Amino acid sequence: MQTSVVLLNGPKDLGIEVLNLTAPGPNDLVVRIAHSGISTGTEKLFWSGQMPPFPGMGYPLVPGYEAAGEVVEAGADTGFKTGEWVFVPGANCFEGAFGLFGGAASMLVTDADRVTRIDSGLGAQGALLALAATARHAMAGMDKTVPDLIVGHGVLGRLLARLTIAAGAPAPTVWEIDADRMGGAEGYDVIHPDTDARRDYAAIYDASGNGGLLNDLVGRIAKGGEIVLAGFYTQPLQFAFPPAFMKEARFRVAAEWDRADLAATRALVENGALSLGGLITHEVQAAQATTAYVTAFEDPACLKMILNWEQAA
Repeated sequence: MQTSVVLLNGPKDLGIEVLNLTAPGPNDLVVRIAHSGISTGTEKLFWSGQMPPFPGMGYPLVPGYEAAGEVVEAGADTGFKTGEWVFVPGANCFEGAFGLFGGAASMLVTDADRVTRIDSGLGAQGALLALAATARHAMAGMDKTVPDLIVGHGVLGRLLARLTIAAGAPAPTVWEIDADRMGGAEGYDVIHPDTDARRDYAAIYDASGNGGLLNDLVGRIAKGGEIVLAGFYTQPLQFAFPPAFMKEARFRVAAEWDRADLAATRALVENGALSLGGLITHEVQAAQATTAYVTAFEDPACLKMILNWEQAA
């Protein structure tokens, strides 16, 4: 089998190409992808060439770990059937290319254990499940405090705010410096940090990926407060020790989601507790991927870019 893919041959060298797929086995599914998302975190770093050394990294690379589509072939041992709709967090099934992510393709072969059944009615929003699960992972579990301040009103920041409200906690404050991203709040306030005089936040979640904010954030927490690093940081992080010492500051790194987060997030979406609406601002045909990636990474008005593969060969 062959598939159309987004192929990143090197920094800012990207286009649509055709690759061979590895043959599926009894534990595999063949999934026809309808929609895939472009991540402005790790994918941007690969696209720009700024990604630090990472296991499985190399070019040429098929990017993408946010994909949703229909099962068109199910191995005998998968427990799936054709016609089911699934979320796929990427795949490593391409001949001649790294599949570290591997979700930006018209067809994928993947182990059934990696996918999650979703409602086909989600449409393009189904590709957002991983990002929602990442937000949930940052917040859920023992000894974790929900945010009362979120830094950044991108998709991750919005999901963190929505999950906080869904958990029954008080609505958080969200910081944003870009006027294009100030709107779209659902039940919480978005303000410019320069207008915020508060210095007693218990839990600050940084969804901006800007490590240069740490000293300011330390000054904004209450004594014993926590700063959660929910972004991805390419440079070494540093902060002035005396203020952190005086505050007895705590720092926590939020990693990527796991399967429990995917299942829990899917349930929240299905029962209406978590909305994925209003997060996709741009959707284009996959054939326009070259310009779509530039828009996703360089246009601040683009919250989430979705590639539509339904017309791809």
